[in-house]
Amino acid sequence: MTDTELLLAFYGDDFTGSTDALEGLADNGVRAVLFMEPPTPAELERFDDLDAVGVAGVSRSMTPEEMTAELPSIFERFADLDAPIVHYKVCSTFDSSPEVGSIGTAIDVAQEVFDSPFVPVSQGTEVPHGRFVAFSNLFAEQGGEMYRIDRHPTMRDHPVTPMRESDLRRHLGEQTDRPIGGVDRRFLESYTDLASAVDETAVDDEIVVLDALDSDHLARIGHLLWDRATDAQGQLFAVGSSGLEHHALVSHWDEIGLIDRTESFFDKRDPVDRIAVMSGSASAETASQIEWASDHGFQLVSIDTERLVDPDEAAEARDEVVESALDALDAGESVVLYSARGPDDPAIDATRERFEAVGIDEGLESYLGREQGRIFREVLQRADLDRACVAGGDTSSHVVSQLNLQALEAVAPVAPGGPLCRVYSDEEAFDGLEIALKGGQVHTENDEFDYFGAVERGGVERDQTKRT
Repeated sequence: MTDTELLLAFYGDDFTGSTDALEGLADNGVRAVLFMEPPTPAELERFDDLDAVGVAGVSRSMTPEEMTAELPSIFERFADLDAPIVHYKVCSTFDSSPEVGSIGTAIDVAQEVFDSPFVPVSQGTEVPHGRFVAFSNLFAEQGGEMYRIDRHPTMRDHPVTPMRESDLRRHLGEQTDRPIGGVDRRFLESYTDLASAVDETAVDDEIVVLDALDSDHLARIGHLLWDRATDAQGQLFAVGSSGLEHHALVSHWDEIGLIDRTESFFDKRDPVDRIAVMSGSASAETASQIEWASDHGFQLVSIDTERLVDPDEAAEARDEVVESALDALDAGESVVLYSARGPDDPAIDATRERFEAVGIDEGLESYLGREQGRIFREVLQRADLDRACVAGGDTSSHVVSQLNLQALEAVAPVAPGGPLCRVYSDEEAFDGLEIALKGGQVHTENDEFDYFGAVERGGVERDQTKRT
């Protein structure tokens, strides 16, 4: 652990992806805090011995114009923090497009601020997400099968950013005019070969895509990035998955004595008697988790989303959900409030039709997410809970915005990408709350759909096998 200087600053392009990076650091002996906005010096003083800071962003859902307006001030604040590496953390599937969540636009904006000597793109993350890069082509695991990303059952037909190209150089080349090269697996078997290949490639190519097929490759990448960052006159701007936080950088920091990966900031907590869950996820995975919860003593409260999106009926619909949830919690039961049970729930189409009929000039997802955030805020205020959970990436961002939350610190493992976090808030009702924020596909590493139960139990035992 360092005494005063930060090792890393990172920006997550969506909320649950940000907590994934936070988890990777905490699980490897790195003291890190995730802020909602770039921290001021006064806010940093609230925390002792920080090694890394992050900002939970939403650029994955932004247009290039919105990113160009949003990101410069954030990157400028990061420049003031003077961490050797600034990581623009993207989804492990790299889903993006020239129109939405453009990673190329993020690089263009960042280079105006950092002028990084080159921009490494490190997308591999063998553990915990099963993502591999070979000859610049991205592969992702699903259901025990490995798919090239443009043939991945989910990502090839993603509703917003379908992945139709697996070569990350070509995919990224549609989003920026900056020259892009690659260093393939043939040069990753030794540090010397990797360093020479990167330096040679970076002469002509500003962006360098790095292969990674295993943890040894990631360790060498971490070594290289740290060497180049500490040799550079300014900060090194890097793009990629949470493989940097889960393995690449922390492996090298541990090797040179900057951190101790056996030191724990991340251990199972004590169980609690009851929790509240707000689910805005329509994924099949979350639907199975809701069913598991129902079978194991959680009370389910269905949110009437058709009425919730109608301004004339929204207040009454909110009150009904809040009171039903409080009745269950007062009886000592955990509760799941949900807007849908899977992608085929008829409530989804019915809610969209109702929303379009009332003619609100706003996107359905943001409107509905804000309403769910208002519901959950009141439930948490009145129920005096110690622990809660939110399912759904967009829902998580909207719920957090209702809690006047300043920062999160990962405190316990639950599932890869969905840790239990400690809330820092200026509101007494929420400060100290433990909350788990999970994306729709996040699940525990067993054969049960017991994520919500694992949150109630305080997470799972820390997995030492990830340190190999």
